[in-house]
Amino acid sequence: MKTEETKKLQKIIGRFEDRKVVVLGDLMLDRYIWGRVSRISPEAPVPVVEVSQSTSSLGGAGNVAHNLLNLGAAPILVGVVGDDEEGRWIRGLMSENRGIVTDSKRPTTVKTRIIAHHQQVVRVDQERRRPVSPAVESAIADFLKSRDFDGLIISDYNKGIVTRTLMAKVLALARSRKAPVFVDPKVENIRLFSPATLLAPNHLEVERIVHLSCRTDAEAEQAGRRLMETVSSRYLIIKRGEQGMSVFERGRKAIHLPTNAREVFDVTGAGDTVLAVSALALLSGASIREAAVLANTAGGIVVGKIGTATVTPAELRQGLRRANNLRKQS
Repeated sequence: MKTEETKKLQKIIGRFEDRKVVVLGDLMLDRYIWGRVSRISPEAPVPVVEVSQSTSSLGGAGNVAHNLLNLGAAPILVGVVGDDEEGRWIRGLMSENRGIVTDSKRPTTVKTRIIAHHQQVVRVDQERRRPVSPAVESAIADFLKSRDFDGLIISDYNKGIVTRTLMAKVLALARSRKAPVFVDPKVENIRLFSPATLLAPNHLEVERIVHLSCRTDAEAEQAGRRLMETVSSRYLIIKRGEQGMSVFERGRKAIHLPTNAREVFDVTGAGDTVLAVSALALLSGASIREAAVLANTAGGIVVGKIGTATVTPAELRQGLRRANNLRKQS
């Protein structure tokens, strides 16, 4: 990374502040139970975790919004929760929660992870994945019509918020507002997101969508081109884990970025960070390559943290400086 490019990326980060971004998607609570293992249960061949503490954080679309907030933007979180303690916790955490609809007929999605010695032992999910009701769809659509926003992020975890009728309404609204649309899609709903500004699936999802391997750079290019023929999107970022990411712009040659992660402790929520940073960067005037470099840097930071994590502008700037220094030393 050249010094001039680093300086430009630093300026782009400075433009993140107060960007109004709607985050529409599946809301969930990430609960962590922390402890240590010192013995195996006499009841079954499983570890016994002695609990030291428990913590909770926003998950799913909420984690995307949390990332935006920590980067200085002004997220507008939109989704559905249950009429339960977890749903009230999520609503209470957001100063702006009018876009969060309470549905008494479904529970709030909760993912409980048990962590011992910096490793996840087991995950327990509480959820109901049926599509949201027409009444919830109408409440969300009406809310979005009443709000001004610079961009729309759709965070799909396939828990029921993404329906054909709701996507048709919100995409039409975004087009009428000329607001870019950024999507982290799930395989089952991939055809509901056309047209989009950016799609950001991982390589396993791409393989399932286009039925092509996505392991090598050459394979990723072929799979990426096939996906962009399937879904109308100006940009595509394929998240490839330890192999970094592949970046596409319609009509141009693909770019491959190696991972920036120094140590990987937990990949939970890393895709949310990539989506948030790339969306903010594009809204702040970045090219898709610049947005991907920033998102790749941010992703490398959060996988070095335990639990659902976010990144700050200061951490992002430090990550860019570190990458620039490594380039000079090589």
